Amino acid sequence: MLTAPIPLAVFGLAALASAHIKMTTPTPFGASSLNNSPLLADGSDFPCKQRQGVYDAAGASNTWPLGSTQSLAFEGSAVHGGGSCQVSISYDQAPTASSTWKVIHSIEGGCPMKGVMGNNGDNAAATVPDTFPFKVPASLPTGTAVMAWTWFNKVGNREMYMNCAPVTITSGTSKRDDAKVLDDGNLAANTSQLQERDTSAYDALPSMFVANIGGSCHTVDSADVVFPDPGDSLDLDGTADSLKAPTGCAAGSGSGSGSGSGSGFGSGSDSGSGSGSGSAPASSPGYPASPLPMSTSTPSSAAGLPGGVFATVPATFKIPAASASPYPTTLSPVISAAPASSNPAPVSYPASAVSSAPNPASSGTPPTSVTGMAQAPGSACSIEGEWNCISGTSFQRCGSGTWTVVQQVAAGTTCGGGQSAVMNISALTGMKEKARRAAHFSRGHIRRHIHRS
Repeated sequence: MLTAPIPLAVFGLAALASAHIKMTTPTPFGASSLNNSPLLADGSDFPCKQRQGVYDAAGASNTWPLGSTQSLAFEGSAVHGGGSCQVSISYDQAPTASSTWKVIHSIEGGCPMKGVMGNNGDNAAATVPDTFPFKVPASLPTGTAVMAWTWFNKVGNREMYMNCAPVTITSGTSKRDDAKVLDDGNLAANTSQLQERDTSAYDALPSMFVANIGGSCHTVDSADVVFPDPGDSLDLDGTADSLKAPTGCAAGSGSGSGSGSGSGFGSGSDSGSGSGSGSAPASSPGYPASPLPMSTSTPSSAAGLPGGVFATVPATFKIPAASASPYPTTLSPVISAAPASSNPAPVSYPASAVSSAPNPASSGTPPTSVTGMAQAPGSACSIEGEWNCISGTSFQRCGSGTWTVVQQVAAGTTCGGGQSAVMNISALTGMKEKARRAAHFSRGHIRRHIHRS
């Protein structure tokens, strides 16, 4: 009889289905009821795999001091060739489909496991050998929050995984230092000022990317998705050939809007003139179809305060056009000082890759060739990924055949290079604070964090 292969096949499928991935660190909500499957294809259990006891915090105690290094860890074996992941934060105590989620760290390629073509066996209880450290921003509102790990697998069905965990964000050393800087004898006023700054810093972070759970926004099969806006804390492990932008993603709606009418990169309560395409479900926010991470949030309340937006661009380095490949394995930033000037409002600065070629040492003068002229946003451009530095104070980029909106460079920096494939970024002198740029390399992997020292 030809019956033996059938139960064997069923057994094999069952083993594979039970071997998906789930987060173990930080300790997730509802650990006893959390399974390792992806979100439902229609998005009905977004966010956090909605279920009975979804926000049960029993046994989950995760404390994150500001500025501390935390880590992601997983169990399971169906790693689907890796993929791309994000770490996001919401301050809603029981997030819903309309909650605001802001990204504090992105991983493009090699998540949740590096160097694997498919799966890693069929043991649902196996510990994934790779862990993923990341730094908690130094400027975030303190208190109780919800952390989300989201994963878009490289091979297999187009899926989105999402596990959530309770976190308590506490003050770090930097907060005490900031209090000293702002101390003018009025503690209450200073505390309020710091809280306002931290809220602005959170609002300026990019919105969490959502795809594969209804609507037209999907990741590409057999590719590591390039996030539309990964933020300034980014790990790259994918190769130039494997990294691809998502398709069909609506532009103009922000995390938590639920209606497609919020601003592209602000909080869910912000308003904007853009509108969603209508193809994404109400519970699934849309995101720019272009892979260029151009954030336009400019929180005025953060200007002039120490720390400002979480990430700045301190060192002179070159940002290549999107076509530059493969990703470099070495990095030699050169600190370059330029004369002090009036500082523009801080913005979330995009930089998804950096050139390995060092810049010449600066003599203290601004970068040359800053005579690029502003191009009308939406007008045609011919060189994909080309940068346009305008007068050293603002920039735009060619993406999907059109020029982006003009944006200011980050506070305390100036750009150079005019309209070219490479844009140089230099720190200005006269700043009260200096930032540093940390880079770690392994097997062609660039780990990029831009943060305050």
